[in-house]
Amino acid sequence: MSELEDLAESVVADGMSPGDGFDAALWATLAGTGLVRLTLAEEAGGSGGTHADATAVLDAVGAYGARVPLAETDVAAWLLHAAGLAVPDGPLAAVVAEPVIAGAAAHGEVAGVPYGRCAAGVAVLAGSSVVLVDPAGAGVMVTEGANLAEEPRDTLTLDGAAVAVAAAPDGAARELALRAALARAQLLAGAARGALARSVRYAGERVQFGRPIGRFQAVQQQLALAAAEVAAVRAAAGAAAAAADREGFDAAATALAVAAAKARAGEAAGAVARIAHQVHGAIGFTREHDLRLVTTRLWAWRDEDGAEAFWQAELGERALAAGPDGLWPLLTGGP
Repeated sequence: MSELEDLAESVVADGMSPGDGFDAALWATLAGTGLVRLTLAEEAGGSGGTHADATAVLDAVGAYGARVPLAETDVAAWLLHAAGLAVPDGPLAAVVAEPVIAGAAAHGEVAGVPYGRCAAGVAVLAGSSVVLVDPAGAGVMVTEGANLAEEPRDTLTLDGAAVAVAAAPDGAARELALRAALARAQLLAGAARGALARSVRYAGERVQFGRPIGRFQAVQQQLALAAAEVAAVRAAAGAAAAAADREGFDAAATALAVAAAKARAGEAAGAVARIAHQVHGAIGFTREHDLRLVTTRLWAWRDEDGAEAFWQAELGERALAAGPDGLWPLLTGGP
C-alpha cells in the first residue's frame, strides 16, 4: 500500500461519523490533509495530484461509503477553473442542464445535483457556457432528493438567481463526461472492495453446522468470484487513470480506457453486491448492518455518469469504426 493509499484509508476510516447526509466533519478532515480538489492545479487552489492519486483516495471513499462529494468536487473544480471562473471553497457539484441565462441571472431547473443542499457552488454546463450557481443564494430553491444509497441528489429551481457565467472550454461536454465516468468507476472499485471485505469477514465469523460458513466450498467459490470481479474493476479503473495522466482526456486511448472502466465497473457492481448479500443472508438487508452502505452505492453508482450499456455501446462503436485491421491497434495502443 502506498503512502497516499494508507493516508486516505486511515483518514476515511477514522474520520467517519454515523448518520445520513453530508459528513461535514470528515470533509473538514479531508480538506485539512489536502485530499480535496486533488487533481486541480496548485495555482487554482488544488493539490496538483494525478488521476492515479485520485484512484487511491476515491477507492477508500467508496470502500467505506463515506458521505462526502469528493469526486464531484474534483470534477466541478476542473470545469470552473477551465472556464476561468473562481473555484469556491467547500463541496461542489457539476451537472449538465439548460437554464435560461439573462445577463447575470438564471431561470429554470437544475436536477440531479449531488449534495446540492450543502454545496458551496454548482457548476452547470449549459451549452457553450459554464454557469456557477450558489445553492444558498437568493432566487434559488432547493428541493431535496436522494439516490438509492440515500446520497443527496437535489433539484435547484432558479428564479432570477445571480450567477457567474463564462464560455465553456472546447470539448467541455465530452471531457466532463469522461472525468465524471472515471471518478465514478474509481468509487465503484472501492465500494466493490468494501463489499468483498465485509463478506470475507462475515464468512469467517458466522458459524453454521459447527464451523464458519467461510469453510464451505460453495461459499469459498462465491467469494473467489467476487474477488475476481473486484480485481478486474480495480485494474480497469487504474488503467483508465493512467491513460488520463499519460495522454490527457483528448486522446482516443483515454476515452477507450474510461469507457471500458465504467462499463466493467457497472458489471462488477451487480455481481459483487449479489454475492455479498448471498453470503450475509437476511442480516445483510437490514438497515442496521453496514453492508448496505456499499451495496446500495454499487447499485446507485452503476447507473450514474453513464450506465454500463451506454459505455458498452461506445466501445462497440469504436470497434466497428476501427474495422478488422484497426481493432488490435485500438485495443493495444500499438501499430
